[in-house]
Amino acid sequence: MDLLTGAETPIRTYNLSLLGFGNVNRALIRLLRAKHRELADSGIAWRITGVASRSLGWLANPDGIPAEALTPGTDTAALAAGATPSPNMQSWLKAARADILFEATSLNPHTGQPAIQHVRAGLEAGAHVITANKGPIVHAYEELADLARRQGKRFLFEATVMDGVPIFSLFREELRAVRLHGFHGVLNSTTNVILSGMEEGMSFEQSLLKAKHIGVAETDPTNDIEGWDATVKVAALIRVLMGAPIRLEEIERQGIGHLNLDAVRSARKQGKPYKLVCRARRVDSGIVASVRPEQVPLSDPLAWVNGTSSIVCFETDVFPGLAITENHPGLDATAYGMFSDFLTVAGRA
Repeated sequence: MDLLTGAETPIRTYNLSLLGFGNVNRALIRLLRAKHRELADSGIAWRITGVASRSLGWLANPDGIPAEALTPGTDTAALAAGATPSPNMQSWLKAARADILFEATSLNPHTGQPAIQHVRAGLEAGAHVITANKGPIVHAYEELADLARRQGKRFLFEATVMDGVPIFSLFREELRAVRLHGFHGVLNSTTNVILSGMEEGMSFEQSLLKAKHIGVAETDPTNDIEGWDATVKVAALIRVLMGAPIRLEEIERQGIGHLNLDAVRSARKQGKPYKLVCRARRVDSGIVASVRPEQVPLSDPLAWVNGTSSIVCFETDVFPGLAITENHPGLDATAYGMFSDFLTVAGRA
């Protein structure tokens, strides 16, 4: 209801299709349910009309997949019973009558596929696309952003760097015309958990198991340990915020696999702990960027970012130093990035 006029707020219902039915999209469903009243007050309603994954196939129901089938712990048979299978993604999007596609498939840092194809197909089908996958930004941002403009749709990706912290939207909406000279930060949770654990005396392997146990490390943590995940995040920030289509091979990359327990503990005792530091800055020839372990003095805010926490510090023409810190986020933080993009779409549709 409009508090000034007393008029009822008109409600628009959005058909949401979920590509990838793992932790992120399941957390998104929980968040959508938890924020039901806030959405209704803004004139927004939703229903899940499509769910797809490698194990499920392409399932759609334009009237909405029954809520009980989407409850955590429900087996795939119950989910499939509430929907009709489609042969491919294009047919699935059409059958689901998708207004918004939430793309949350696994990252391929080297090609960005098949997520690029997913985003392209969603936009071509007339849906807004919201992704938690960094690959499409790093490998096809300009193409996909242009396609979205031509289709009159939104291509949004707030969940790709620092979970749901408003980084891309901050520069897009609040810091318009601000020129970004560079940034540095700690952007990979898995390596940060490992280094924090090693400082406490745990072995590399024990610290990695801890990262897996709390859900920040993948089953195969190679992309994190070798610095690929952080490198992809750096490339995404450079391409979107600095307007430079940098290639991954142009970013100096070194992971943490060579660091042993003695070196990590000694660095902390010396007051210069190791962090996997991400850096980028403008130079006359373009952009210079790196991802590598560095010893950071305790006078630097990066030194105090432990565990799953992260930080990014921006240097701009207006603000010489602008830092954003995220302390110990959970899975809901990533889902919130997608949720906030949904609000952006709904607010401007």
